[in-house]
Amino acid sequence: MIAAKPNSLVARLSAPPIPSVVAWSREYKGGKGPLIDLSQAVPGYPAHPEMLRLLGEAAGQQAMTGYGPIEGEPLLRKTYAAHLAALYGADISAGNIHMTAGCNQAFMCTAIALARAGDTVALTNPFYFNHDTTLSMLGIGRRLVDCDPAGGFLPDLNSAESALAAGAKMLAVVTPNNPTGAVYPASLLHELFALCRKYGAWLILDETYRDFLGENYGRPHSLLSEPAWENTLVLLYSFSKSFCIPGHRLGAITAGPKLVAEIAKVMDNMQICAPRSAQIAVASAIPALADWRAGNQLEITRRAEALRLVFSGLPDWEIAAIGAYFAFVRHPYADKSSSEVAEKLAKESGIVCLPGAYFGERQEGYLRLAFANADVASIGLLSERLR
Repeated sequence: MIAAKPNSLVARLSAPPIPSVVAWSREYKGGKGPLIDLSQAVPGYPAHPEMLRLLGEAAGQQAMTGYGPIEGEPLLRKTYAAHLAALYGADISAGNIHMTAGCNQAFMCTAIALARAGDTVALTNPFYFNHDTTLSMLGIGRRLVDCDPAGGFLPDLNSAESALAAGAKMLAVVTPNNPTGAVYPASLLHELFALCRKYGAWLILDETYRDFLGENYGRPHSLLSEPAWENTLVLLYSFSKSFCIPGHRLGAITAGPKLVAEIAKVMDNMQICAPRSAQIAVASAIPALADWRAGNQLEITRRAEALRLVFSGLPDWEIAAIGAYFAFVRHPYADKSSSEVAEKLAKESGIVCLPGAYFGERQEGYLRLAFANADVASIGLLSERLR
């Protein structure tokens, strides 16, 4: 008898990283105080009561029990397009928008629509691990673009051009970045866009943490005003962080109408449509909760400042990059792997964070801290625990 085997492209991948790290924390005995969970990028405060009311009201409608349009609810596509048009000062319409069940699905749908098994895609190093595993299970090759720690982990243009010149079908970047927190300047994004256009590749810009840029940061970029941007650029977004609804799985793709039509083919086979009640609720919440979201951005900034203050008093540790939800921190244990350090912190100090090695090559000296998940008081407790 010959045993059947699973897909080797999936079987070769490690188990999902967050549950494995959280499992370490279950061995923490509480000797140093309450657990400080900095592992997963989730909002460390609850959804607004109005958001909950809107979700409940939408979920109770009989109409929401049926399938919806593959591309998304017309009301949300129109509302989100108007939001983007105002943010970027660009001509964006509902036809440019495709709703998905979260941003991970947005990336997978886009990757399938733009690349096939045997193609190569460029990712920054470090990368967001779900981007990497998505490509791996699809049989799509990976080429890494160097990000210099001394320069705040911004992608190196020469390295990006080498990847594109070698035939990468697309370049995927995240800004503000996961895992480093680095914010890519508009000028750098325009240079990456120009490189992708030069080589006939796609620039995939994951803006999941866009709403947590600094209060006076201004427009993140003006790529949507570039002539024929839709032949080069795709924007990805998640409603999970800004609206505190990660469990409702809602994301968005912004692209040219022709590519939206291609993505709809993928979505029809993957899920048919994104969760409908969440779409209806968020369509109302975008204008209604604008001030609340702005207040949350300020709170995240306070948490970042609290983390900077902690590490200013820890000379053996170094914040290599920080922004939005994350800090990429250099640990002082040169003789230990990042997994060993993270496991010990979880089990003995009650600090749950992710090893740098989960995010790419040559990242053993780093840990990712998702500081947005902890309040200022909890972040302050790190001072004693990391000594």
